Amino acid sequence: MLQRNMTYHADLAPRRSNWLIAAPLMVVLALAVAWSAVWYAAAGRARTLVDEWRAEQAKAGRVFTCGSQAVGGYPFRIEVRCADAVAELKDTQPAVVLKLKQIIIVVQVWDTKLLIAEFTGPLSASDPGQPAYLTADWTLAQASVRGTPALPERASIAVDGLKLDEPGRRLMDAQHAEFHARVQFGSWPHNPAIDLAAKFVAATAPSLIPLAKDPSDLDVVAVLHGLKDLSPKPTPVRLREWQAAGGRLEVQSARLAQGDAVATANGTLALSPRGALDGTLKLTAAGAERFIPALTGDKRGAPASPERGAPALDAIERAVPGIGAVRIAPAQQTQIATGLLALLGQQTTLEGKPAVAMPLKFTDGTATLGPIPLGKVTPLF
Repeated sequence: MLQRNMTYHADLAPRRSNWLIAAPLMVVLALAVAWSAVWYAAAGRARTLVDEWRAEQAKAGRVFTCGSQAVGGYPFRIEVRCADAVAELKDTQPAVVLKLKQIIIVVQVWDTKLLIAEFTGPLSASDPGQPAYLTADWTLAQASVRGTPALPERASIAVDGLKLDEPGRRLMDAQHAEFHARVQFGSWPHNPAIDLAAKFVAATAPSLIPLAKDPSDLDVVAVLHGLKDLSPKPTPVRLREWQAAGGRLEVQSARLAQGDAVATANGTLALSPRGALDGTLKLTAAGAERFIPALTGDKRGAPASPERGAPALDAIERAVPGIGAVRIAPAQQTQIATGLLALLGQQTTLEGKPAVAMPLKFTDGTATLGPIPLGKVTPLF
């Protein structure tokens, strides 16, 4: 059999076309150019949305400005950074000026309905042209919003290491605080219902609420009915519209824990035509004796009077006439007030502990705890 010897020269070997080698690189470059165009268009749209939002807020009397503003985040997100932010709220009486060190707002290019923000303190509040009368600071503060103005879905804010001060005095601090709002599916805008939740961990506020002089944990779950739009409006106008629409706040559960003492509440609150509170909350407290000193008016827990624990016993006196004529030793005031509350309320248990339950009623701003008159609450508009 004849055998052929075949010799192949390198120049005669088949070659791949150069365009096949360059094609992947060209595709990558084309995608990069297209993505860059998308990002820059989205960044421009972000600037436009910020300007439109500012214009709408200004119509409602809220003017927002930045000392400096920058848009970045390329290639996968849009980041708007506002340094030395100032908000002048002219819709309040008197007007309030808020100043914040920095706000960073982030939107992912592929999910423009989710907005995430981070706030850098301190935050100050003042009258226009005057020194700050209130300051707040924190270790971390973040917020998120999902949805659109026409179809909102949810919003949240979480703050760690919150501190609230006025000149020379600490008003409140909390290890952690968070707030959540979520529109119930299908309720917007014809029959709006918004789920609300708030939480405070190890919070104290002795200068604001004597009851909160010791670290307390608070959890609240509620549903807000009747808020039919989120367009920018002065707060009094919004509250009037909410009241006229039959708005109400349904408190499904509220729990306050302070040491061994626990209190819970549930019920419904609304506003009267003049903006005063209407409604009833059912209060249940275990370890109520822990809270009685706070009701005497002494923030340190000491009785306000050597004879009577006003205003706690003064309020009970209005329900039980004649008790004010009895001289009460300071050491006995808390025990007597606790015993009277127990007699006037309903005996029950709370989390396995003996407790007393009483209704807290608001009638056009007039507050009563069971048969005990507490006073009047200032109208909200």
